[in-house]
Amino acid sequence: MRVMGIDPGIAIVGFGVLDQRGNLLKPIEYGSIQTEADLQTATRLKQIYDAMTKLLAEHRPDVVAIEKLFFNRNVTTAFTVGQARGVIMLAAEEAGIPITEYTPLQVKMSVVGYGQAEKRQVQEMVKMLLRLPDIPKPDDVADALAIAICEAHSSTVIHKLNKRGTMR
Repeated sequence: MRVMGIDPGIAIVGFGVLDQRGNLLKPIEYGSIQTEADLQTATRLKQIYDAMTKLLAEHRPDVVAIEKLFFNRNVTTAFTVGQARGVIMLAAEEAGIPITEYTPLQVKMSVVGYGQAEKRQVQEMVKMLLRLPDIPKPDDVADALAIAICEAHSSTVIHKLNKRGTMR
């Protein structure tokens, strides 16, 4: 199974593509889509959409996992991140790729085993689980890979439950 994890943003969108074979996770590509702050929001959203469309066509993931929007301070930032999530989800929908969403708590639980884990702990686990030489930078890239790992772990559990006939 091929999974693409997305950490949405307006300035930086982190992405990570993993192949899953049983319990083995293999990183295929990871990086970021970056937009310039001096551009109009609509232009930045178009750049994100175009880059996502290209990545989806190139990697053909079986699923796109995206972080759910979480904010506690800046409502304006939340709105623009929500707009970025929207164009990312639209690109995946148009490509016919299923979308799953995870909260930061779910990602931390899946990757570290502790929902209150610190960012550095998540980054170290991403590096270890994917056998990477360094923690991916910027942080949004490591976060995207963590989201992809969360999806891989979650889909494995769901697949096993479906095989047993306990989920429908």
